[in-house]
Amino acid sequence: MALAHLLAVSGGKRVSVPEGPVAEAFRRAIDILLPPGPPERHLALAGPGLSAAITDIALVPRHPQTGEVWPCDAGAVVPLAADVWTYMAFNDDRRLVPAAHGMPAGVRRDDPLPLLPHGLFRPDGRVFLRTLERLAPVGQPWLRRIHDRVKDRPYMDPFV
Repeated sequence: MALAHLLAVSGGKRVSVPEGPVAEAFRRAIDILLPPGPPERHLALAGPGLSAAITDIALVPRHPQTGEVWPCDAGAVVPLAADVWTYMAFNDDRRLVPAAHGMPAGVRRDDPLPLLPHGLFRPDGRVFLRTLERLAPVGQPWLRRIHDRVKDRPYMDPFV
């Protein structure tokens, strides 16, 4: 869903993506779906605990209970589920290992390990198309071409 929103707010212009989990999730799809060339718009994470740098497009968290989107001064916002946003904003690539053998028996916990991605992120073509169809800018020719291309070949890269 976020990829469809990101494309819609890009205006068909190339978007620069920050390194790390954001690049792992979005850069490949942006490189395939948007025309080549130098970036004209800039994407950044914004939200609680991050600096309030003003950018063209901000990835912001959606409150898990209320669904409210984090307010920011970016030109456009792309909401993400709070747990996905938290992973992207604060992931440090360390893998946590249960410390059950190093802790006293009375302190041992049954907390599950955090959910982490198992491999390369691949957007779901059906979710992408349904989301894109609900967005007003899908009537613009450049976005309609992307929609039709994905609809005609739903298993093309990056949706395979």
